[in-house]
Amino acid sequence: MNAESWLHHALRNRLQSLLMLLVMAGFMALLGWMLWGEQGVQWLLWLTVLLILLNPAISPQVVLRMYHASPVSPRQLPGLHQALRILAERAGLERTPDLYYVPSQVLNAFSVGNRRNAAIAVSDGLLQRLDNRELLGVLAHEVSHVQHNDMWVMGLADLFSRITSTLSLFGQFLLFINLPLILLSQATISWAAIALLIFAPQFSALAQLALSRVREYDADLNAARLTGDPMGLASALAKLEQHNGGMLERILLPGRRTPEPSLLRTHPPTEERIRRLQSLLDSKQLEPQRAEAFREPLSGFDVRKAFPAPVQRRPRRHLNGLWH
Repeated sequence: MNAESWLHHALRNRLQSLLMLLVMAGFMALLGWMLWGEQGVQWLLWLTVLLILLNPAISPQVVLRMYHASPVSPRQLPGLHQALRILAERAGLERTPDLYYVPSQVLNAFSVGNRRNAAIAVSDGLLQRLDNRELLGVLAHEVSHVQHNDMWVMGLADLFSRITSTLSLFGQFLLFINLPLILLSQATISWAAIALLIFAPQFSALAQLALSRVREYDADLNAARLTGDPMGLASALAKLEQHNGGMLERILLPGRRTPEPSLLRTHPPTEERIRRLQSLLDSKQLEPQRAEAFREPLSGFDVRKAFPAPVQRRPRRHLNGLWH
């Protein structure tokens, strides 16, 4: 992948993200017009602007508390903090994201906040089961999300999806209570409008899932550039697929793979992500020597010094809907 194709890939991902957001906003505006006409579109426009302005004000601590995450000091894991600082500098971040620990067996990592106030959380299962090279690839992936402000983009997509679902439910309720009047007066109704009210949330959700795929592919690509080692992240993805997928399969469908339609995946298929990372091995845009900068920080990294007792509690679904 040369410089021109690399730039083309990044630009295509940005355009896809913009198009999907516009589609979701269009669905929401159409629902507003169906329910209240032109005035409804204006109300939704102002409501959306207000929520967009308030969305960045939500502290990352809110999400971290939902996962019972606790901060990891540089004294606990100095090598990991140093590696994270190098990644943040290469990504051009003004501030290194804070590092948090999630006491869960689930192999998971996520980022919250924005470029100026971000945090990256890693689970106990991730720290215990990934080697240093794989863990670095995961950290680089999350730093890439922070670099491109993906949390804001996905938060905006989630906002559109929630508003669309609420409006659709409200529209169906109005249709239900007015159905006797429609039948008695023999008035004609638009079945296309009814279908839109019913299926708009599904269309919005599919657009949101497709947007998530685009952002994940982009973060994988940029993580390889930050570390100079695409196979570190590829190896981590293989372990994540094997462990997390295997645990669910043993519970739900022992002895067979869990069928999951590709349209319903919030993340792209792991096999495709690994294939794309492997295709970067011969790329002239990668600088393998960049990986040498992480050799010393991670050489003495041992998670058992900071967290000697692995978490024994089985993962479960909490009241807030999160699984950890």
